[in-house]
Amino acid sequence: MRPSSSREQSPSLPRWRANLLLLVLGAWFIGLAGRALWLQALNNDFLQRKGESRYSRVVEIGASRGMIVDRNNEPLAISTPVESVAASPADVEADPAALRRLSKLLGMSDADLHARLADTRREFVYLKRQLPPDQAERVVQLGIPGVFLQREHRRYYPAGEVMSHIVGFTGIDDRGQEALELAFEETLAGRPGSRRVIKDRLGRIVEDVESIRVPQNGQQLRLSIDARIQYLAFRELRAAVVAHRAKAGAIVVLDVATGEVLAMANMPTYNPNNRGKLDAQRMRNRTVTDLFEPGSTLKPFTAAAALEAGLFKPGTVIQTAPGQLTIGNRTIRDVHPQGALTVAQVIQKSSNVGTAKIGLAMPSEMLWGLFSQVGFGTPPRSGFPGEVSGRLRAHSSWRPIEQATMSYGYGISVSLLQLARSYTVFASDGVLYPVTLVKREGPVQGTRVISAQTALAVRQMLEMAAQPGGTAPGAQVSGYTVAGKTGTAHKLEGRGYATNRYVSSFVGMAPAMKPRIIIAVMIDEPSAGQHYGGAVAAPVFSQVAAGTLRFLAVPPDAPGRTTMLAPEDAPLVREEV
Repeated sequence: MRPSSSREQSPSLPRWRANLLLLVLGAWFIGLAGRALWLQALNNDFLQRKGESRYSRVVEIGASRGMIVDRNNEPLAISTPVESVAASPADVEADPAALRRLSKLLGMSDADLHARLADTRREFVYLKRQLPPDQAERVVQLGIPGVFLQREHRRYYPAGEVMSHIVGFTGIDDRGQEALELAFEETLAGRPGSRRVIKDRLGRIVEDVESIRVPQNGQQLRLSIDARIQYLAFRELRAAVVAHRAKAGAIVVLDVATGEVLAMANMPTYNPNNRGKLDAQRMRNRTVTDLFEPGSTLKPFTAAAALEAGLFKPGTVIQTAPGQLTIGNRTIRDVHPQGALTVAQVIQKSSNVGTAKIGLAMPSEMLWGLFSQVGFGTPPRSGFPGEVSGRLRAHSSWRPIEQATMSYGYGISVSLLQLARSYTVFASDGVLYPVTLVKREGPVQGTRVISAQTALAVRQMLEMAAQPGGTAPGAQVSGYTVAGKTGTAHKLEGRGYATNRYVSSFVGMAPAMKPRIIIAVMIDEPSAGQHYGGAVAAPVFSQVAAGTLRFLAVPPDAPGRTTMLAPEDAPLVREEV
């Protein structure tokens, strides 16, 4: 027998297995070292981004919206800084009680607040926009991590409802929604900037790191509007609409020499500072978006076309007796039969029969040509959004009765701005100027439409219409001569015309022989007993013209003359078409 060993000998691993294990461990350590070198030295962007995401944020720097001012630099729209409450959902740390206090303070439901904070992948979300300062301060006092204030700008309109249809308003994101705020969005909005900051766990900025993009504030927009004239026009228009219990009204004041709009008002109106209760019907700028048949305010253009063609002279006599004219199965009537009238008297008395005879004496394309040249049937291109072109049918489709009614303003539709602009051909010796709502610098180029002789002749007719014996003595202004034309048109109703619904209008200029301003007034459906343009719209012209001429320091052209009134027993010269 062999003697037994006092201790057992442990089995030894084969050398190849030990070498393999050592090789695997070495390769593993080399891989870790390479990965660490790659991430921390050669390609550390990923880890850096992950680290910075815990404290670094890119914050947008809002650009201030440009001011809107009137021609005298009076502010019409300004931006004021306000605070909004925002949050970074990933950083919000609050118990349910704190979130309930926050939702109550913001005036929102708990469910709505939780929904906004649910997506923790988002780094920014608004909770409540444009808060009053005291409410924003109470939010800060809650001290909820991840909830912070964001500085924004809110638009404020000092003139309120007086300028609302011109200036418009912006939405919650300070972008233009209506009128010139919308039309000049690119000019006014500017371009926001951005910067990189470091925030603490409460969402507060503790350090500015770098500026990424410098904000560019919006440019100032200077309008052609004169705030003084605008207030005057608005006041007189509102008084007329109330006094005559009218459905609506509009007024436009133009500078003859430049085509600039000095005032543009509408009723009903709205307050752009109160965006909670906006009515689309009140927001329409009726001077550029609404169409109406102008009626007798178009008669001067028929006379001008006939004079320009050499077919008539101001003194040419036209027989209007017996006060009616039958064409086919239709009859045209005058409210007051007049007998024999000169062309000038046809305009002064506003004879439908006389105007129809003048219109029928010329080819239809001749009448259509003048209507087209003064801008009817095409947008006025004022730069205002939503402006309409009106309706002017091709002359080839006119029947004789249509040519006759077209001559005194039926079968054609225009906007009040189009109508006001068209009268510049009479006020500026035959030249039509483009209209604008933006202040012009330097001379403006117009287009000649009729001769200076024809323009002067028609202007003298319009001056007669604004004197006793004409349809608009109520348009007179003490110390100044005025010229203008009334319109009293039945409104369309179904396939015909309403018997007791009217559009009353007046377009005039002053001083008559060297006009500086044109004013167009439209009163829609007056219902207090008067509906003639001379009684409803002409007095508005008188009041606005008197104040405007003073504001513009236009010297009186008839300083010794007071308003010329017709004798008490003189009949009222009415017109109705």
